[in-house]
This record gives sequence, structure tokens and C-alpha cells, in this order.
Amino acid sequence: MITPFPLVPRRRFAGVHFGRRRSSRRGDGDEIAGTRQYRPGDITAHIHWPASARLSAARGTDEFVVREFFAEQAPRVAVVLDRRPGMAVNGPPSPWLDKRAAAETAVRLIRISAAAEHGDLIYADASLRRPTPWRQLRGHEARFDAPQGSLRLPIERLCRFASLLPPGSFVFVVSDFLEPVPARDWLRLRAHRWDVTPVVVQDPVWEQSFPAVGGVALPLTDPVTHRIEDVWLTPREARDRAGSNERRLGDLLARFRKLAFDPVLVDSSDEQEISARFHSWALRRRRLLRLSA
Repeated sequence: MITPFPLVPRRRFAGVHFGRRRSSRRGDGDEIAGTRQYRPGDITAHIHWPASARLSAARGTDEFVVREFFAEQAPRVAVVLDRRPGMAVNGPPSPWLDKRAAAETAVRLIRISAAAEHGDLIYADASLRRPTPWRQLRGHEARFDAPQGSLRLPIERLCRFASLLPPGSFVFVVSDFLEPVPARDWLRLRAHRWDVTPVVVQDPVWEQSFPAVGGVALPLTDPVTHRIEDVWLTPREARDRAGSNERRLGDLLARFRKLAFDPVLVDSSDEQEISARFHSWALRRRRLLRLSA
């Protein structure tokens, strides 16, 4: 059984606690919004005694000042899922990464983590005309048949309906990112001051690197047509492919760091391992917040 991970913001916004965002309205939060004069019915524990003493001395009468607090508001979370056929390869009984199972487990873990903090989850993929609250997705068929370039569609629609997600909301983008997302799309997400986390789902053997299989025929399956064809590679071609894949992953992670995103790398379909990656992500963020405090 997987356990929810805490939604920890990358940066400390005014009034943001771990997994919770401050509301602009007054209420029962922890952050002081200001002070005002006492009114009948106010909680006496909120009286600001030093300010009350100063005001009483200035006016020559007994005056009381109370603190006001910002109300806490549950976090908003959005998930963008890449539903290209390449995200559904290597299902059982294949020994390689079951990318569909890994991606769906990541989405489920994000969903239960948002629910654990009483947050709303917004879901987007290429088949939906607009980002949709998770609770309204009954009957939505999760088919991995989106065309090439389709990851851009839900990102664009999320930006078009930006009013659904206030600044500081968490946006998780789940994909293998083997098809690059244009930089301008990432910049649009960042411009809304959302906390963007790419979830990179890649097979550690064939996509993050490449095995030394030169000199043998490889039966490879086309993710769209499902046709199996034998491919022959020389040892040098296999080494070149490994170097190319490793550089691609390194460049991808470096690009995310440059954009101030904090990616989660998923290279297993085991639920416990995926959960551990997200818990490590939260722990890393907590440490950064403590250092910046």
C-alpha cells in the first residue's frame, strides 16, 4: 500500500506552510495578517498585549488590540498526463519498465496525497477539452492513443484556464519527455507562479541508457502499430546509442533545474519504489526550506 507524500512548496511564499497555502481572507490560520481594535466576541487569546498597552497609554483609556490571522486554504494540485502510445509500452510479462503502470501509479499517488491534505485535484490530458476536477472524471477512459506532440495540448489548456489554479499551486507533468516540450510552454507554466514538478517516466535500460547488444538482432515493437521488427546494431552503434540516451536525460534534468523545477525520476513500476521517490522529493524540499528560513 502506498502512502501519501507531503506537498512541500519549493519556495516559501508568504503564509505558506508545508502543503498548505494562505488565503487572502481572514480566518483561523497561523500567520498574522495585522491588528485591529477589540470587538465583543473576539478570542481573548488573540489580544496583542504590548500594542494594547501602548494604545491605552496614548488615549488614557483601557483599549485592547487583537491580532488577525490569514485563513489557511487547502492546496490546489494539477496533474498533466502524457497519453502517447510510447507511454504504454512494455506491459506484463515484459521484464522492462511498464511505463503505463508507472505513470498511473504516480498519478494515483499524487491524487491521494492531495486528498490527504484536503486539496482539490485538477486533471488534464490531450483527450479533455479543458482541465477537469478529478471528482468529475467518472467514465473517463484512460486510453494511451494521443498523437505526437499531444502533451502540449493539456499544458496550453491549463494556461488558458489559469483561474482554476492560484499562484503557488502544484502542477505535476507526467511523461517520458522523449518528445521535447518547447521551452515557451514551460515558461508559460512558470509565468503563472505555479510550483511545477516534471515526473520523468523512463526505462533505465533502454531509455536512460542502452545495453551493450551490438552484434545481435533486437526484436523491437512499434508503440503505435504494435508490429515487431528485428533491428541489427553494431557494437559501436549500441555504445553511441547509450551515450546519446544518457546525454539526453542529463540535458533534460539540467533544463528543468535551470527553470527552477524539481523533477521526480520514475524508473520502476513498483508502487513502493515510486512512493519512495516522491517522499524523497518532499524531504529534499523540506531541507531546502529550512536552509532558506
